[in-house]
Amino acid sequence: MMSAFTQNLETQTSSNSRSGRKILTAFTALAVVGMPVAYMLLGRGPKTAVAASPPPTVSIAAPMSRTVNEWDAYVGRFAPSKSVDVRPRVSGQITSLHFTDGAIVKQGQLLFTIDKRPFEAALAEAQAGLESARSDLSLARTDVARADQLSDAAISKSEVDRRRAKMQAAVASVAAAEARVQSRSLDMEFTDVRAPIEGRVSDRRVDPGNLVMAGDGGSSTLLTTVNALDPIYFNFDASEAVFLKTKRAQQTGAESSRVEVRLQDEAEYLWSGQLDFIDTGLDPRSGTIRARAVLKNSDFFLTPGMFGNMRLANGSASTALLVPDSAVQTDQARKTVLTVGADGTVVAKPVQLGAVVDGLRIVRSGLDGNDRVIIGGILSAVPGAQVATKPGEIAPITSAPKAPVLATSGEVTFAR
Repeated sequence: MMSAFTQNLETQTSSNSRSGRKILTAFTALAVVGMPVAYMLLGRGPKTAVAASPPPTVSIAAPMSRTVNEWDAYVGRFAPSKSVDVRPRVSGQITSLHFTDGAIVKQGQLLFTIDKRPFEAALAEAQAGLESARSDLSLARTDVARADQLSDAAISKSEVDRRRAKMQAAVASVAAAEARVQSRSLDMEFTDVRAPIEGRVSDRRVDPGNLVMAGDGGSSTLLTTVNALDPIYFNFDASEAVFLKTKRAQQTGAESSRVEVRLQDEAEYLWSGQLDFIDTGLDPRSGTIRARAVLKNSDFFLTPGMFGNMRLANGSASTALLVPDSAVQTDQARKTVLTVGADGTVVAKPVQLGAVVDGLRIVRSGLDGNDRVIIGGILSAVPGAQVATKPGEIAPITSAPKAPVLATSGEVTFAR
């Protein structure tokens, strides 16, 4: 029995020894594998070299040199060059209408007819009165002629004077009767209401069958309105600064009266005209002055009350440097343009800007024709940093016209 117990104990001890060796072997393997990881986590492992990133690539181009003619921009409204309210000059009943609402009418074209019968009767009465006055004058002249043939003994001098005075009164009566006939004839003429000017007629305010009244000013009946549309006016307000600039340009002999107008649905300035009126003084409340341009409108397309964007030439054509408007940056209170130096370093240059023409901004100062302006990849360019460059091109957004390029200064005033 003792030997059996001893045998079991030896067997158990041998088994424990083998398990312990297995555990020790596993720990040893983990230590061997984990040591590099620990060294790496503690920063004590082998160091690897980090490759330097290449500099960003930007597009560059020299500023474009073009001949431009700068303009000042305004917003205003079109107005008729003439506007006439058509009112009757005699009272009566409208008997007929001779136009279509909104039609183009010629000067003197018949618009309304007023009942002529009362005026025909008045004219006939005036003509009869004229004939009576002429008869009295003829009799008076005969009496004077007879008195002149008689001797002083047959007729007194006072009778001769009386007959001559009667003849002069008859002459005056004839003149008065002729004037009444002329007045009644005018009344007959006024029964035909005609267009006073050429233009577009408004709608009728009175239908046939209605009585209309003649009178002075607003007491008479309004029949319709005729607006002259060729030429047509464009009214706008100019600021004092632009007014002074225009006057300075006129003193130097530069062109400052040519205007161009663009409608709200147009991309280009298709309507041209001339500045023809500037008011006598500035409004002290707003600091603006009223001005007006006149434009041709042979097809009557332009309509009074329509809005338009106008630009006014403020000087003669000159050569200027232009860069894309997107290349201009704002640095606090100044405008800058990023350029690339000979060593590839980004340099921010302060600039003085002018008008925008075809998407390009005029640079008045700060750049020269040899500068390499960054026009692409601007967001990755930092002043003082190194960049790689590739050639770019500065081109207008729209096709350039044959005449000198027209720029707008962006100075806008609104019509009252």
